Amino acid sequence: MINPPFNLAGAWFLDIDGTLLDIAAMPAAVHTAPADTRLVTELYAATQGALALISGRSLNDIDKLFSPLHLPAAGQHGIERRDSRGRVHRYPFPVDALQRAAAAIRAFAAKHEGLVFEDKGASVALHYRLAPQLASAAHSVVRKAALQLGSEVEVQGGKMVAELKPAGRDKGIAIEEFMRERPFMGRAPVFIGDDLTDEYGFHVVNRLGGDTIKVGRGETVARWRIADAAAVRRWLGEGLAMKGP
Repeated sequence: MINPPFNLAGAWFLDIDGTLLDIAAMPAAVHTAPADTRLVTELYAATQGALALISGRSLNDIDKLFSPLHLPAAGQHGIERRDSRGRVHRYPFPVDALQRAAAAIRAFAAKHEGLVFEDKGASVALHYRLAPQLASAAHSVVRKAALQLGSEVEVQGGKMVAELKPAGRDKGIAIEEFMRERPFMGRAPVFIGDDLTDEYGFHVVNRLGGDTIKVGRGETVARWRIADAAAVRRWLGEGLAMKGP
């Protein structure tokens, strides 16, 4: 496998689960080691702040994972975004209606062992990694809940998860927003991701002439590929070491 180019002059965008960190059976089981936080800190410094985390997690969860850092980040697939100046932008969503529709998803999860319901605030997710035989049923119950809200929401599939989220936001849109701001503006974007939701970002970064890197197997529009999250961490660490202090 040929390593992608390592361009510290670029604008860096990194997914978290399955990309920077190894995937766990449940989102709450994912953790960062001191070396992971140190790696992100060093990359942020080396890029002079042109680094943002792009995740399906909420901003609150991102901050807990990488505490004490408060990096530029897009949470919940871009529904909330913290820019390089620390300002948080939140996309308006029908919170009451979303919570009413989510009640049926929560109840379904409670009745089936292995399903995990996650309320992120502006979106909800039904994880079935511990009960893969329920994949079809999980997607069905989320789609049914979405029908109650019409075009205001959409169902987003991912690795062993079905999500209900406000329509009109994705990781690609979040990256475009960062690219219009300093210090990202004028740099070639670099995006690393592993999941279906990251394909939105790959499309945008490809259009902007940047480097796109898919982690793991599966069809993708990304231009490069890295085996797994551990390989991503090694590649980042080796690249930073080659650039020197």
